[in-house]
Amino acid sequence: MLLKARLCVLLLALSWSVALLSEPARAQDDAEDAELDVEDDVTVGDEGDVEEEPAPRASAVPKVTYKAPEPKGEHYFAESFDRGTLDSWVLSKAKKDDIDEEIAKYDGKWEVEEMKDSKLPGDKGLVLKSRAKHHAISGLLLRPFVFNTKPLIVQYEVNFQTGIDCGGAYVKLLSQTPELDLDQFVDKTPYTIMFGPDKCGEDYKLHFIFRHKNPKTGEFEEKHAKKPDSDLRTYYTDKKTHLYTLVLNPDNSFEVLIDQTVVNSGNLLNDMTPAVNPPAEIEDPNDQKPEDWDERPKIQDPDAVKPEDWDEDAPAKVQDEEAVKPDGWLDDEPEYIGDPDALKPEDWDEDMDGEWEAPQVSNPACESAPGCGKWERPMIDNPNYKGKWKPPMIDNPNYQGVWKPRKISNPDFFEDLHPFRMSSFSAVGLELWSMSSDIFFDNFFITDDRNVAERWAEDGWGLKKAAEGAAEPGLMSQMVSAAEERPWLWVIYVLTVALPLILIFVFCCTGKKPAAAEYKKTDEPQPDVKAETEEEEAKEEEPQDEKKSEGEESPAEAAEEDEAPEKEEEEEEEQSKSDEKSEDDILRRSPRQRRPRKD
Repeated sequence: MLLKARLCVLLLALSWSVALLSEPARAQDDAEDAELDVEDDVTVGDEGDVEEEPAPRASAVPKVTYKAPEPKGEHYFAESFDRGTLDSWVLSKAKKDDIDEEIAKYDGKWEVEEMKDSKLPGDKGLVLKSRAKHHAISGLLLRPFVFNTKPLIVQYEVNFQTGIDCGGAYVKLLSQTPELDLDQFVDKTPYTIMFGPDKCGEDYKLHFIFRHKNPKTGEFEEKHAKKPDSDLRTYYTDKKTHLYTLVLNPDNSFEVLIDQTVVNSGNLLNDMTPAVNPPAEIEDPNDQKPEDWDERPKIQDPDAVKPEDWDEDAPAKVQDEEAVKPDGWLDDEPEYIGDPDALKPEDWDEDMDGEWEAPQVSNPACESAPGCGKWERPMIDNPNYKGKWKPPMIDNPNYQGVWKPRKISNPDFFEDLHPFRMSSFSAVGLELWSMSSDIFFDNFFITDDRNVAERWAEDGWGLKKAAEGAAEPGLMSQMVSAAEERPWLWVIYVLTVALPLILIFVFCCTGKKPAAAEYKKTDEPQPDVKAETEEEEAKEEEPQDEKKSEGEESPAEAAEEDEAPEKEEEEEEEQSKSDEKSEDDILRRSPRQRRPRKD
């Protein structure tokens, strides 16, 4: 019993462990952020001041107090939208070129408002409100960013509140040029960097593009970072707020992060397409292949002769001459006949529709026969067929290899070892087209100090993450929601819960009784029992053994003698055998069960 009890406890512990491991782990940042005060309810003013209000007693989900983030260090741009206005932003009044007048305008609507399902009352952001519209909005930096000896850190938050079908949520860092006019911000406005998420259909992208200036020609060319190896699908579908961060370092290295986790990294010199620096040599565009250049590695043997017995006219298939018509073949019966049950439609006009004929159906007379109609021998492969003769192929003695143009020095070659030193930019803009509305943007931040950017992220996105974590459903709700998206999880749930219960029932509820209870207390040999019961059983059996060793009869035997005296002799013989068995039994017992026989 003790062993079974331990097995039951172990099975229960294992089942609970599996269930607990299935719950998503909470981020440690939520627990370590000592500055997050949990309140029952809050009210936030335009300036970020928090006024506490009595919360209803029935509220079971705590709410995290919101406080607008404030930059704590050098920065070039910081926008949380908590003032509730777009005073520092400029809406584009331009039109796109080369498209229909009705859709050329940048007339998409922007609003500053809270998220629809906000977990932080008072937290506002920039929301793209229109579907199938061109949107363009931009804001000036505090001062232009110049690429020199300090890194560039760009970060902002995005929440696809209603999902995303086809559209982008990327930002453009607009190049500092004399022609820059935010009122005329369009898709062709020069930019230095484009960064952020983009999705259409099942193509999930996270752009990092920079425009590189050719030092020889002065022309700009877009350089695209390699595609991240991470699966980005979740960031577009979970309807949570995600933090997108781009870090560019003076040593040309870069990192792309989502929620402060690196999803892509590399070097501007090695991991961009097309490459920043062109090749030193190129193929000569004026070089032409000589007319006598032979690129054929194999040719037909010119000395080969077709064999005399080669018959090119032999057919590939011939009739099987050994085939015999099956018995019962109905030569005079057609395979199909007119449907005898068919009737000509009443509206059939023979002048217009022609002579009516019943539709064809299978001839019922052929159902029990091997076949109907004219019998013909089946076709088989012709054993003498060889096809058209061709000379065998041999190595080409004049083979010169695959021709390639000769290499020449690239007249456009240059070597830029510092692509980090890009064009300065003085504004940040969103120029987007989307088939989904209610895309939420918040907490734009540009700096050259990574620590300052991380503090801004903690005060902004970190607060949202903590609030979303506090409002997350319990374990059961998460398991049901996950199973709705992935039905195969129900199998795991059943195995996790049902299997331990079945094992517990088998081990704990269907066990056999103690071995000692299955035996009667007779003189028959019995197996040893546990040490705790050995002495008690020995004491109970000792008087019986003594009586039987002295030849005493059992009560049942005495009753039989009273009822049947004529069987006395038979009973004495049985008693003698019983005495012998008793002696053998005593000898078989363990030393603790043996007792000296009394004379």
